[in-house]
Amino acid sequence: MDKLQREKDLIKLIKKHNYNYYVLDNPTISDKEYDDLYYELVALEKETGVVLPDSPTQQVGDTVLKGFKKHTHERKLYSLDKRNTYEELLAWVNDINSEFGEQDYTLEYKYDGLRITITYEDGIITNAATRGNGVVGEDVTAQILQIAGVPKQIDYKGKVIVMGEAMMKLSSLEEYNKHADEPLKNARNAAAGAIRNLDLSVIKSRKIDIFFYDILYIDSVAFSTQKEMHEFLVKNGFLTDYFEILHNSEELIKKVRNIDDKKLSLDILIDGAVIKVNNLAIRDEIGYTNKFPKWAMAYKFEAQELTSILRDVVWQVGRTGKITPIAIIDPIELAGATVKRATLNNFGDIVRKDVKIGSRVLVRRSNEVIPEILGVSEHYHNSKDVIPPSVCPCCGTNLVEDGANIFCPNKLHCKDQVIDKLDHYTTRNAMNIEGLSGKTLELLYEKLDINTIDKLYTLTKEDLLSLEGFKDKKATNILQQLENSKHVKLANFVFALGVPNVGEKTAKDLAKTFGNLNAIMNATVEQLVAIPDVGEVVAKSIVDYFADEQTKQLIEKLFSLGVTVGEELNETEYNEYFTGKTVVLTGTLSNYTRDQAKAILERFGANVASSVSKNTDLVLAGESAGSKLSKAQSLGIKIISEQQFESFIAK
Repeated sequence: MDKLQREKDLIKLIKKHNYNYYVLDNPTISDKEYDDLYYELVALEKETGVVLPDSPTQQVGDTVLKGFKKHTHERKLYSLDKRNTYEELLAWVNDINSEFGEQDYTLEYKYDGLRITITYEDGIITNAATRGNGVVGEDVTAQILQIAGVPKQIDYKGKVIVMGEAMMKLSSLEEYNKHADEPLKNARNAAAGAIRNLDLSVIKSRKIDIFFYDILYIDSVAFSTQKEMHEFLVKNGFLTDYFEILHNSEELIKKVRNIDDKKLSLDILIDGAVIKVNNLAIRDEIGYTNKFPKWAMAYKFEAQELTSILRDVVWQVGRTGKITPIAIIDPIELAGATVKRATLNNFGDIVRKDVKIGSRVLVRRSNEVIPEILGVSEHYHNSKDVIPPSVCPCCGTNLVEDGANIFCPNKLHCKDQVIDKLDHYTTRNAMNIEGLSGKTLELLYEKLDINTIDKLYTLTKEDLLSLEGFKDKKATNILQQLENSKHVKLANFVFALGVPNVGEKTAKDLAKTFGNLNAIMNATVEQLVAIPDVGEVVAKSIVDYFADEQTKQLIEKLFSLGVTVGEELNETEYNEYFTGKTVVLTGTLSNYTRDQAKAILERFGANVASSVSKNTDLVLAGESAGSKLSKAQSLGIKIISEQQFESFIAK
């Protein structure tokens, strides 16, 4: 293809995506895919020496929406240049240091939100505006006044223009989407769509925050560093977040890596880090390009979101009978893995997100969990609706609807459902029965009609020896494992039963709260919701499960076959370091497995949590600790080593 023609095609394509992103607040590709197009255009312009007048490489920002009053910025708002590798970032730092002397640099989050400027005069807001094209933006004063966290009055009485990023916290987005008729794709569009809306009730319905990081203009005050600007923002009540001063290249790279490690544990959406020269006088010497300040740089992290074409939806049956849709997509490299499948949760989720086969969808992968379809980027002429199954894809039974979910009611003879249930029952944190792999359980179901968990205890050696691949030793070992499993702790048994919506932690909470199985089986919704982290949905699942006659009969059969469930002893050994404390484990310990360390902590009355928060008291960090350790350090939480842990439990 002619290179100049490719430039024209890229300009047209990037303009289309700019319009979708900035004007419609409905991006049709991910940030990484947009960046790839942009830098292809940059490379072509360097190669050909031709920069067309309407090239996006010469422009800042977006289009001013119709319906909003225009606002001309007193200072031009620039974009940030980007680097994608540490080598490129270091080269930029070294170039500045070699020309202007060794510099201190500031490090901040690169927020993925909507840039806002706010003007204060005599301590009150006189104007708020979006970035727009960097010269002219939209007047959104009325919208910004609806945001509770934005100071309506500040101590400083001169004129000052501050800049920040409008964001919706991820926890707020998740809560909003639980009740929304049309779910929001991501936090950036949630904030932008609220602020760039003439209906003020929209912004009231979303909990929007603005994180402030810069001062564009101030009279009567002469700042000499970015640090002084940051201190002014904090002193006057503006919401700020991560801010550090870095003194050398090694420290800079280390801190940027730390942010990268912990980004997925944050409650805000960031896609990189921003590095700036701290000294404002040196900034003036370094100067600007037409589009970027040369004294600042954005380092972009590896993409967590990409788009792909949805080719098909297949349906899988789980142990509760729930039919779950799985998206089959064109393969993409995302967060260090090749992704070909992603979850769609349920059919209600498909309808709410308007997902169609043949459409381009936005895929997110975080914390190494199963990738998820966030929403649709673009429909095409050949896009077609996803049709839910009317019969079970495994056994052919007519399906039943329950709210947004569909279920197979064939609990005893739906192969996938039965094997998943048996497999769950035998896992380590349930009944801990070794030797019963998925393949073996499939044999037991097909050849010996083992379709309920109680039937596992009716197996004989003759039964097992009749199966292909079984010999005396293997059969004996499995029977011994089954016999050993008959004496089980209350929490393990409750978890093993597979109560809908009850995971390992909730099972432990039930055991600690009620002490014995009979009390759990007779618990009311009111009693259950009194337990922390147990809501009405989970409480109702527990009540309904134990009220079911089939459940009662199953438990009676298990008891008649010799299964005994111990009572939970609420007595704990007092330990001054752990009793009553919330502790998080991270990394690999040399002398303990994660479960062993957890059991010791719980014996001493500690609450072992899975994630770090402001409520965490201690973090036990082993080797190769990652984002949890970084977050604990940023929150100032006490961190102990394995050696300290051993000394504490010995006292």
